[in-house]
Amino acid sequence: MSPDAGRAACGRVAIIERQQLINGLSGLRLAVGVSSWATPRVAGKLFGLDAEANPQSPYLARLFGIRDVALAWGTLSSTGSAQRQWLVAGLACDAADAVAGIVGGRAGYLPQVTSVLVTGTALSAALLGAAALANDGSSQG
Repeated sequence: MSPDAGRAACGRVAIIERQQLINGLSGLRLAVGVSSWATPRVAGKLFGLDAEANPQSPYLARLFGIRDVALAWGTLSSTGSAQRQWLVAGLACDAADAVAGIVGGRAGYLPQVTSVLVTGTALSAALLGAAALANDGSSQG
C-alpha cells in the first residue's frame, strides 16, 4: 500500500470513529433528554433524585431535558465548524453538570449515590464530546 493510500484509509477510519462518537453521545443525550422531558419524575428517580419532595422538580427536569435534546439535534444536524460549535457547547454543559453533581454531593443536598450517578453521566458525555472534538478526521496516518 502506498503512503498516500494509507493516509487516505486512516482519514476514513478517523471520520467513521468520530461519527460513532457523535452518534453515541447524541443517543445518550436523546435518551436522557426525552425521558427527562416526557417522564421527569421517573427519570429523576433513576438518577436517585427525590421528585416527590420537590414539586418543582418536573419543571427543572424538563428544562434540562430539552437542553439535551437540542444539543443532540444540533450536533446531528450540522457539519464542519457548526458541528464543532455544538460539540463545544455540549462539552461546556457537561462539565458544568459534573461540577454541579460534585458540589451537590459535597454540600449534602444530593445523596452520595445520586451525586455519583449524575456526575458519572455528565463526565461520560464530556469524555465522548472531547473525544469527538479531538478526532476531527484531520490527523493522517
